[in-house]
Amino acid sequence: MAIEKRKKKFFDVEMPLIGKQTQMQAYEIPELNGRFMKYDLTRILRGKSLMLTLRVKVEDNKATTVAKKVVLMPYFLRRMVRKGTNYVEDSFSAECKDATLKIKPFLVTRKKVSRAVRNALRIKAKEELIAYVKDKTSEQIFDDVLKNQLQKPLSQKLKKIYPLALCEIRVLESKEK
Repeated sequence: MAIEKRKKKFFDVEMPLIGKQTQMQAYEIPELNGRFMKYDLTRILRGKSLMLTLRVKVEDNKATTVAKKVVLMPYFLRRMVRKGTNYVEDSFSAECKDATLKIKPFLVTRKKVSRAVRNALRIKAKEELIAYVKDKTSEQIFDDVLKNQLQKPLSQKLKKIYPLALCEIRVLESKEK
Protein backbone atom coordinates (compact mmCIF):
# COMPACT_ATOMS: atom_id res chain seq x y z
CA MET A 1 0.00 0.00 0.00
CA ALA A 2 1.13 3.48 -0.76
CA ILE A 3 1.79 5.77 2.17
CA GLU A 4 0.11 9.14 1.91
CA LYS A 5 2.64 11.95 1.73
CA ARG A 6 2.04 14.80 4.11
CA LYS A 7 3.23 18.31 3.52
CA LYS A 8 4.49 20.60 6.24
CA LYS A 9 2.74 23.95 6.62
CA PHE A 10 3.64 27.21 8.29
CA PHE A 11 1.67 28.16 11.39
CA ASP A 12 1.59 31.61 13.04
CA VAL A 13 3.16 31.77 16.49
CA GLU A 14 2.48 34.79 18.72
CA MET A 15 5.32 36.18 20.89
CA PRO A 16 3.56 38.43 23.45
CA LEU A 17 6.77 39.23 25.36
CA ILE A 18 8.18 41.25 22.46
CA GLY A 19 4.88 41.96 20.70
CA LYS A 20 5.78 40.15 17.48
CA GLN A 21 4.56 37.23 15.45
CA THR A 22 6.55 34.58 13.59
CA GLN A 23 5.92 31.32 11.80
CA MET A 24 6.95 27.74 12.54
CA GLN A 25 6.78 24.71 10.31
CA ALA A 26 4.89 21.52 11.23
CA TYR A 27 2.40 19.01 9.85
CA GLU A 28 -0.33 19.98 12.34
CA ILE A 29 -0.56 22.78 14.90
CA PRO A 30 -0.60 20.47 18.00
CA GLU A 31 2.90 19.27 17.01
CA LEU A 32 4.27 22.73 17.87
CA ASN A 33 3.36 22.28 21.55
CA GLY A 34 6.48 22.10 23.71
CA ARG A 35 8.88 23.09 20.92
CA PHE A 36 11.64 25.59 21.58
CA MET A 37 12.65 28.50 19.38
CA LYS A 38 15.47 31.03 19.58
CA TYR A 39 14.99 34.67 18.70
CA ASP A 40 17.80 37.21 18.28
CA LEU A 41 16.89 40.58 19.84
CA THR A 42 20.01 42.50 18.71
CA ARG A 43 18.18 44.77 16.25
CA ILE A 44 15.20 45.38 18.53
CA LEU A 45 17.46 46.36 21.46
CA ARG A 46 19.78 48.54 19.30
CA GLY A 47 22.96 46.50 19.47
CA LYS A 48 22.58 44.87 22.90
CA SER A 49 23.04 41.28 21.79
CA LEU A 50 20.41 39.17 23.55
CA MET A 51 19.30 35.70 22.53
CA LEU A 52 15.79 34.84 23.72
CA THR A 53 14.73 31.20 23.99
CA LEU A 54 10.97 30.65 23.90
CA ARG A 55 8.77 27.61 24.47
CA VAL A 56 5.65 27.19 22.32
CA LYS A 57 2.30 26.45 23.95
CA VAL A 58 -0.76 25.54 21.90
CA GLU A 59 -4.17 26.36 23.36
CA ASP A 60 -7.36 25.92 21.27
CA ASN A 61 -5.49 25.96 17.91
CA LYS A 62 -3.56 29.14 18.75
CA ALA A 63 0.20 28.97 19.31
CA THR A 64 1.78 31.39 21.79
CA THR A 65 5.19 31.44 23.43
CA VAL A 66 6.51 31.66 26.97
CA ALA A 67 10.02 32.94 27.72
CA LYS A 68 12.37 30.24 28.94
CA LYS A 69 15.82 31.83 28.83
CA VAL A 70 17.60 35.09 27.99
CA VAL A 71 21.34 35.04 27.27
CA LEU A 72 23.63 38.00 26.66
CA MET A 73 25.98 37.02 23.84
CA PRO A 74 29.67 36.53 24.74
CA TYR A 75 30.99 38.82 21.98
CA PHE A 76 28.98 41.71 23.46
CA LEU A 77 30.53 41.11 26.89
CA ARG A 78 34.06 40.94 25.47
CA ARG A 79 33.50 44.33 23.87
CA MET A 80 32.37 45.84 27.17
CA VAL A 81 35.30 44.64 29.32
CA ARG A 82 38.24 46.95 28.60
CA LYS A 83 41.82 47.11 29.82
CA GLY A 84 42.03 48.71 33.23
CA THR A 85 38.62 47.44 34.39
CA ASN A 86 37.43 44.51 36.49
CA TYR A 87 34.36 42.39 36.04
CA VAL A 88 32.21 40.64 38.64
CA GLU A 89 30.17 37.52 37.90
CA ASP A 90 27.84 35.47 40.04
CA SER A 91 25.36 32.63 39.62
CA PHE A 92 22.46 31.78 41.93
CA SER A 93 18.88 30.56 41.99
CA ALA A 94 15.99 32.68 43.20
CA GLU A 95 12.31 31.92 43.78
CA CYS A 96 9.67 34.05 42.09
CA LYS A 97 5.89 33.60 42.31
CA ASP A 98 5.52 30.92 39.64
CA ALA A 99 9.01 29.52 38.98
CA THR A 100 12.60 29.14 40.07
CA LEU A 101 14.97 31.44 38.21
CA LYS A 102 18.66 30.94 37.59
CA ILE A 103 20.21 34.42 37.51
CA LYS A 104 23.76 35.31 36.42
CA PRO A 105 24.52 39.02 36.85
CA PHE A 106 27.54 40.58 35.11
CA LEU A 107 29.07 43.80 36.41
CA VAL A 108 31.97 45.81 34.96
CA THR A 109 33.72 48.43 37.10
CA ARG A 110 35.11 51.66 35.67
CA LYS A 111 38.67 51.09 36.94
CA LYS A 112 40.61 48.27 38.58
CA VAL A 113 39.29 47.69 42.12
CA SER A 114 40.28 45.55 45.07
CA ARG A 115 38.91 42.08 45.71
CA ALA A 116 36.95 43.34 48.75
CA VAL A 117 35.06 45.86 46.58
CA ARG A 118 34.30 43.21 43.94
CA ASN A 119 33.03 40.85 46.66
CA ALA A 120 30.86 43.62 48.17
CA LEU A 121 29.37 44.30 44.71
CA ARG A 122 28.64 40.60 44.20
CA ILE A 123 26.93 40.20 47.59
CA LYS A 124 24.85 43.40 47.27
CA ALA A 125 23.75 42.48 43.72
CA LYS A 126 22.62 39.02 44.88
CA GLU A 127 20.62 40.49 47.81
CA GLU A 128 18.93 43.10 45.61
CA LEU A 129 18.04 40.62 42.85
CA ILE A 130 16.58 38.04 45.26
CA ALA A 131 14.47 40.77 46.93
CA TYR A 132 13.32 42.09 43.52
CA VAL A 133 12.37 38.68 42.14
CA LYS A 134 10.43 37.25 45.08
CA ASP A 135 7.12 39.14 44.56
CA LYS A 136 6.96 39.05 40.73
CA THR A 137 6.03 36.47 38.11
CA SER A 138 8.61 35.11 35.68
CA GLU A 139 6.91 36.89 32.74
CA GLN A 140 7.23 40.26 34.51
CA ILE A 141 10.89 39.62 35.26
CA PHE A 142 11.71 38.68 31.65
CA ASP A 143 9.88 41.81 30.50
CA ASP A 144 11.85 43.97 32.97
CA VAL A 145 15.17 42.52 31.76
CA LEU A 146 14.29 43.26 28.13
CA LYS A 147 13.19 46.82 28.97
CA ASN A 148 16.24 47.42 31.22
CA GLN A 149 13.96 48.09 34.21
CA LEU A 150 15.83 45.58 36.36
CA GLN A 151 19.41 46.55 35.51
CA LYS A 152 19.14 50.35 35.85
CA PRO A 153 17.83 50.47 39.47
CA LEU A 154 20.34 47.73 40.39
CA SER A 155 23.16 49.84 38.95
CA GLN A 156 21.96 52.87 40.96
CA LYS A 157 22.04 50.84 44.20
CA LEU A 158 25.47 49.35 43.46
CA LYS A 159 26.84 52.80 42.59
CA LYS A 160 27.04 53.52 46.32
CA ILE A 161 29.67 50.78 46.67
CA TYR A 162 31.51 51.56 43.42
CA PRO A 163 30.34 53.15 40.13
CA LEU A 164 29.84 50.63 37.33
CA ALA A 165 30.53 50.89 33.61
CA LEU A 166 28.09 48.05 32.88
CA CYS A 167 25.40 46.28 34.90
CA GLU A 168 23.68 43.45 33.01
CA ILE A 169 21.93 40.15 33.58
CA ARG A 170 24.10 37.73 31.57
CA VAL A 171 21.74 34.75 31.88
CA LEU A 172 18.18 34.53 33.14
CA GLU A 173 16.70 31.04 32.97
CA SER A 174 13.29 29.89 34.15
CA LYS A 175 12.54 26.48 35.64
CA GLU A 176 8.92 25.74 36.53
CA LYS A 177 8.17 24.53 40.06
